Amino acid sequence: MGMLALNRLMSMQRRPRQIRSSFLLTAASPPHCELIASTGKRKGSPCEQDGDSDSQVAKIMRFSIPDLPEDILSCIHSLMPMREAARAAFLSRAFLRSWRCHPNLVFNKDTIGLKRSSRGENFHHKIDRILKNHSGISLKSFKLDYSGMCGFDGTSYLDTWLQIALKPGIEELTLWLSNTRRKYNFPCPLLSDGVKNSLRYLKLRFCALHPTAELGPFRRLRSLHLFFQLTTLNICECSSLKALESKAPNLSNFFHRGFRVNFSCVETLQIKKLDMERPNFIRDARSKLPFIMPNLETLVIESGHEVVDAPMLHTKFLYLKHLTICLISGSTISRPYNYFSLVSFLEASPSLETLILDVIALRMAHESIFADSELRYMPEHRLGCLKSVKISGFSSAKSLVELTCYILKNAVSLECLTLDTIYGPRCY
Repeated sequence: MGMLALNRLMSMQRRPRQIRSSFLLTAASPPHCELIASTGKRKGSPCEQDGDSDSQVAKIMRFSIPDLPEDILSCIHSLMPMREAARAAFLSRAFLRSWRCHPNLVFNKDTIGLKRSSRGENFHHKIDRILKNHSGISLKSFKLDYSGMCGFDGTSYLDTWLQIALKPGIEELTLWLSNTRRKYNFPCPLLSDGVKNSLRYLKLRFCALHPTAELGPFRRLRSLHLFFQLTTLNICECSSLKALESKAPNLSNFFHRGFRVNFSCVETLQIKKLDMERPNFIRDARSKLPFIMPNLETLVIESGHEVVDAPMLHTKFLYLKHLTICLISGSTISRPYNYFSLVSFLEASPSLETLILDVIALRMAHESIFADSELRYMPEHRLGCLKSVKISGFSSAKSLVELTCYILKNAVSLECLTLDTIYGPRCY
């Protein structure tokens, strides 16, 4: 019966323009309401239409909303803006059932219907009443905007609201709070595995975030917006993340594993520690980082399948003290890497104190020093601060021996040199 009624309504929408159709949603006697459709041909004047029974073709059809299938009702209700969806739920018990599973909840002054002069206490009291009637099931988007709200004191409610909202299947979470002395501690434990596997958009403002090792990974995250005093940002294997924007003025540590990062939307001048894993990153690190991260003190690079040598440039890492480079070389798709080109990093870092080079050779594709013992030499360049050097995965590769000889000749303050033929961390 429900599908028959729906098909008749759809067929009326497809009729020619000569036929008028109008639909009116009315609140009949509770608990149900009726969908009324009337049609009539535009023939003659209204008086003629009223007087001539032969030309009277208007028909009135009434379909009780509860007779429609529940999935169709839920679909119709989900397409309504939140305020209209709430009003429909007030008029109809049929819509009231689907309201408890409404997929998009957006709370701000406009959707709640508050005046600009309204205080925050009125705001969160209304939200609390709404969420108590929502099951949290099928929720896709939860947005809470407290900006411009006077008398904000809703932090006591937020944990309860997020317990309702953060269920497996949610895709978008926005928590836009006011800048107050009392910061809200975002409850990271609520980000369960089911939530992390479905969340695609996360936007937080003026929250205190204390992530733990169990927080990640967010496998479907595509957009991340964080607005608070962020000092450390770790992003690991977020393969679906397409954009990264950060205006955090205190961001000093950045750890990244995975996709290629566009730093044009990130405040990077204040970053002091960068830990980056990305294939073929050596060239970009040498040519771009001195400009976009001039205050780096610690740089960790993990790069595989390098095909381009580190370029010799005049730009400097003036404050770089600790450099770690992990190189995977010797794969079937890349030529043997020229380790001697890493001299470019040494000459560009006048404050460098420690160097760790971890060489992972998948196969011995490098020219051996035993096959050609004639070494290349670079002009002398005093490395006055370099005190400790460790090379793991050391071998007879000629370019690696040339790099070692260069360090021994120019590092006048060298205190410790370790050459380890085993690469990677040791188990003792």
